[in-house]
Amino acid sequence: MLDRREFTAASLAATALTGLASSEKSANARAPGPNDKVRLGFIGVGNRGSQLLDSFAKHADADVAVLCDAYEPYLERGKTQFPKAETSGDFRIVLERRDLDAVVIATPDHWHAIQTIAACRAGKDVYVEKPLSIAIREGRRMVEVAREEKRIVQVGTHRRSAGLYAKLAEFVAAGNMGKVTVSRAYRISNMSPGGIGHAAASDPPPGLNWDMWLGPRPSRPFQATIAPYKFRWWDLYSSQMANWGVHYLDAIRWITGEVAPASVCAMGGTFAVDDDRTVPDTMEAVFEFASGRLAVFGQYEASGAPAMLRGELELRGTLGTAFVDYSRVEIVPDAGGQFQDRQPRMKPQTLAVDEGDWTDQHTRNFLDCVKSRQRPNADVEEGHRSTTMSLLGNMSLALKQRLEWDAERELVTNCPAANDMLDYEYRRPWKLG
Repeated sequence: MLDRREFTAASLAATALTGLASSEKSANARAPGPNDKVRLGFIGVGNRGSQLLDSFAKHADADVAVLCDAYEPYLERGKTQFPKAETSGDFRIVLERRDLDAVVIATPDHWHAIQTIAACRAGKDVYVEKPLSIAIREGRRMVEVAREEKRIVQVGTHRRSAGLYAKLAEFVAAGNMGKVTVSRAYRISNMSPGGIGHAAASDPPPGLNWDMWLGPRPSRPFQATIAPYKFRWWDLYSSQMANWGVHYLDAIRWITGEVAPASVCAMGGTFAVDDDRTVPDTMEAVFEFASGRLAVFGQYEASGAPAMLRGELELRGTLGTAFVDYSRVEIVPDAGGQFQDRQPRMKPQTLAVDEGDWTDQHTRNFLDCVKSRQRPNADVEEGHRSTTMSLLGNMSLALKQRLEWDAERELVTNCPAANDMLDYEYRRPWKLG
């Protein structure tokens, strides 16, 4: 493990990612056979990272070889569970290893693009947590590099590996619910009145390399309401629209067969919670598709009552409405309304699949694809399209304007200021590869 002086020097190295030349590293990448173990490096082993460690460890062909984090207590915790794993505080050192087949990235959102691209350039396959990126153009670059380097990149939208969702997608595609015109999902948690709290600038806790944690984002003093976990409520590092919204927007796109929305309008603000957040406590984004349907995602963090009759996702069709839960889909028949036949338009139905944990299925799919070289269930292109929806919602809210989206050119067509938000300037020495 790096000592504190080496750790700081490595994080400030002016070479940043230039040492990770793609040609040499890709040429030396090991291709595991069907019966081989897949040697994994884990970059980010905090909250979600520790969950992914647990999931991958359930698969006999996953070898947890390296743990990496900017926060030493997380490394120490991981080392107790995986005593044979080596540790590092700098992901670049991990990527230089030629004995790794893949890396699992569960760092804060603002790190995903740099680390995924560097991993692909280094000849590693990648499992990267959602949201794929924090800016739309860096997400597109991630797709491009994954294709250039012929790498497997799985995004952590684990519903893509759920048999229940696959069964519902087939059911809807067959026209069994008529035309689905509205889909809805919500992030609900009553965080009033105190939310994430208030904190003054202070020294970082022992073992946290704060400069490395900030990475490409502007330098600033440490604040306890940002790290290690509360970055989810700071727009420089994350957002609840992307953290939670991408799961459901991805599922909606899949189930309804959509690629991208034509427009989005989001409204909201900090209405009731008094804390240090820079994201809203109340927000609703409505996406319209050219095919004629809406997708709605609401972030309600000032009230806790359910927003739907049941389940985590609702799809409203002309013949019936589906309520999706973790174990089943309940489809309630619709009846004719004004001027229409009042008879039920379909029979009640329940879809169910006997399956295990969705994350375990998702990590299993990744390992299989590392060996087979087949596209994974949540391929980087799908992750980019769904993440783009979330980021467009944030942009609409910030600009207080409905945005018209050209999905082919990936440009906003009615608001030049929005296109200035498609990427951002990285703090030196960090850059995309």
